[in-house]
Formats: sequence, structure tokens, C-alpha cells
Amino acid sequence: MIFASTRRELTALVRSTFHQTIAQRLMASTSYPRPTAERASELAANLADIRSRVQQAAKGANFSPILVAVSKYKPAEDVMGCYEDGQRDFGENYAGELAEKAAALPADIRWHFIGTLQSNKCKPLAAIPNLYAIQTLDSAKKATALDRALPPTRTEPLNVFIQVNTSAEDSKSGLVPLLSSPEDDATTSSEVVSLARHIVKECPRLRLKGLMTIGSIDASVSDGPNQDFERLVRTRDTLKDVLAKDGFEDRLELSMGMSADFEDAIRAGSGYVRVGTSVFGARKKA
Repeated sequence: MIFASTRRELTALVRSTFHQTIAQRLMASTSYPRPTAERASELAANLADIRSRVQQAAKGANFSPILVAVSKYKPAEDVMGCYEDGQRDFGENYAGELAEKAAALPADIRWHFIGTLQSNKCKPLAAIPNLYAIQTLDSAKKATALDRALPPTRTEPLNVFIQVNTSAEDSKSGLVPLLSSPEDDATTSSEVVSLARHIVKECPRLRLKGLMTIGSIDASVSDGPNQDFERLVRTRDTLKDVLAKDGFEDRLELSMGMSADFEDAIRAGSGYVRVGTSVFGARKKA
């Protein structure tokens, strides 16, 4: 009996060791591109500085801003370096670059598409499993395309932000901000309200997360309050009042502010800031 018991224990030990070895090999086979130790240290220092400034700017606020590290033109190694320092939200401007990085990097990264959204890019973007948000939605046609293109395996709605052109610059995409009262005909018939209602009522697989703007450089460097930020805040507040009459009660977030002005954006109420250069350094075009 002692011999039989010992044999069973040895067999169980061998099996356990074998399974542990296989598990370790499988984990080791999942190799991600990583930066050099020097570059990783540089990225960690940059992130620590930005996080400290974000926290300082948000003092007294009733929300915790989300830092979206914009990795446009940056290698996957840099993204992984930030990931290993705890960063999870990353922004990309080009669908192809986002898809390549998403395939090469950990699945729990939350990817934000922040570039100009073209209709023919809706389907490939929707196929990315860990695409967290489209921040540049500007038409009902694209909203419908995204809603229909999302695969059945996706369990969570795709977050979308409506892009608003608060600076009225021809070079920028986005809809006209809301400057009238919620009851005004110009408001209820506006593109922003129409698109928001389309998302909420006609696109069940999308979640209206909020509004996004790319402010002008002049507003960013001005001494006074940033007028682009003020216009987006007013647009959000007006839209919220309009949608509340339809029964929509979700919080509408703001995404505004980049490397040069993210602290002002947070103080103005932005829940998402998109910071690239201050995290990764100056970009070199591909």
C-alpha cells in the first residue's frame, strides 16, 4: 500500500510539473516588442510627469481624467514600454497603424481612434476587438456603418464621441457647436443633436460617450480662457438638456486638450486628454 501510494504521488508530481512547464512555455511564447531599458526609463519618467500634472489640474474636480497616450508614428515598443508602466489608454490617427499595433500588443489595451474617420475605414476599425472608442464621429452614415460592422463576438458597445469643430477652421473636421438655448429651433434641428439622437435611437451597439474637439493653436496659447473649450462645454450642456427630454440620462464626457493645453482642458471639465509629444517625444513621420 505504501508503494502504491508513493507511486501515485510521484505520478501526480510528474504531471503537475509537466503542466507547469507547458504553461511557462506558453507564457514565454507570448513575446511582445519591448523598448530598451534606457527608452523604457525615459517613457516612465515622462508618464510620471504627465500623471502628476493631470492629478494636480484635477484637484477639486468630481471626476478623474483619463490620459490617452497618443502613439501616432511611434513604434509598438514604445507603446509596450508605457503599458508596462501601467498605461492602458492609447490613441491612434490611422486605422492601419492602429490595427497593426492592436494585433501585436496586449489585448487589454484600450484603443482610441482619434484621426479623421472615413466611411471605408469603419468596417476594419470595428473589427479590432479592443477598440474602446471612436472619438471623431461626424455623421449618421458612419455611425450606422460602425454599428452594423461590429462583430457578433463583441459583447460591449463601442464608445463614440461626436467631433465638434469649435474653432470653425476649414482644415478641421467636426460639426458646428451649439450656441443657442436647448429650446431654440436652431439647436433641435442642428447636426449635433440629429447625430446624437441617431446614435442613441438607431445604433444599439454604439454608446454615445461624449463630445470631442481639436482646439485652435491661438486659443491654446491665449492668456484668457480657452474659447474652444468653453464652446465644447456649452455644446455638451445644451445637448445634455435636449437629450434628457428624450429620456437619455448618461453622463456626456468631454475629450479636449493635448500636450500644450491639457491642464487647462481638465480645469475646464475635460474627462479625457490626448497627449502625445509630452509622453513619447517629437514625432518622426513614417
